Amino acid sequence: MDLDERRRLEDLLDREIDAARLLASILAAERTALTGPSAEAVQTMAAEKMQLIRTIETLEEERRAQGAAAGQALPAWRTLLELMAGCRAANEINGYIINMRRGQIKQLIDIVRGGAPVTYGPQGKTFAKALRALAQA
Repeated sequence: MDLDERRRLEDLLDREIDAARLLASILAAERTALTGPSAEAVQTMAAEKMQLIRTIETLEEERRAQGAAAGQALPAWRTLLELMAGCRAANEINGYIINMRRGQIKQLIDIVRGGAPVTYGPQGKTFAKALRALAQA
């Protein structure tokens, strides 16, 4: 790899690292939005996250098109891999929060419709207890 190729590779990796750092901060903001009351904030963070992921994918494609092995720029490559692993973990946590919230909403809707909510008995076993509907349409 000549000097120009190495510089181009390092530049691409630096841009990917910057994007990954920004993605990490957006994922943290998304987590805060997911636990808050504003659906608009969640939508904004999700849109920003998707746009940034597309940017990262574009940079990745540029790097691959160069045909240079990223391992030759070892420190930057390691930094990028570590940042992306952290982003993946943060995104999985956010997904877990989304699924928990979805389950909570489903339980609330079931209660409003008069369905039997699932509760736990003294032995920790689940059972459904029938309730009257809070509202009927």
